[in-house]
Amino acid sequence: MKEILYNYDNLTKDDIDEIVIRTKGLIINDNDEITLGYSHKTYQFPGGHLEEGETLSACLLREIKEETGIEITNAKIEPFEKITYYSKNYHNSGKNRQNEIYYYIIETNAVFDANKASLDDWEKEGNYVAKTIPLKEVEEVLINSIPDNPVVNKVIVEEMLDVLKEYNKIKTMQENKTD
Repeated sequence: MKEILYNYDNLTKDDIDEIVIRTKGLIINDNDEITLGYSHKTYQFPGGHLEEGETLSACLLREIKEETGIEITNAKIEPFEKITYYSKNYHNSGKNRQNEIYYYIIETNAVFDANKASLDDWEKEGNYVAKTIPLKEVEEVLINSIPDNPVVNKVIVEEMLDVLKEYNKIKTMQENKTD
């Protein structure tokens, strides 16, 4: 698993007051399309916060079902990338935060089903929808979204592009093994 640390504030582990863990899934179908959540003028990979006592994989499957209505069963899933952010005075909370985000590949032809999704109030407020985008177009879509919400999107798009780059490396390695 590839690991990346963003630490613009030069914090140490001793400086951290709280740790928040998230999981996110790259939902890819057989047509080389990816499902992204879109809310508050921002694209994101479906996923969310780990709840107390929950495993990473259980968190991922729960969040995907909540945000897309897609139920993944009998999946053996392992993270392929972990990104950690150290943030000083996170959102002016007075606390230094360590955010850990684990990324997974979910291969399925299931599609977004708003009737089975269980969106939270923040997602509803942001008019959340899941969009399926061809992988060959997703980089352009993400870059073009930056002006829609520049403060948030600049960081999120950079992260998403890095994750997609790692996914493409894995995909290429797998394709080369089968050739």
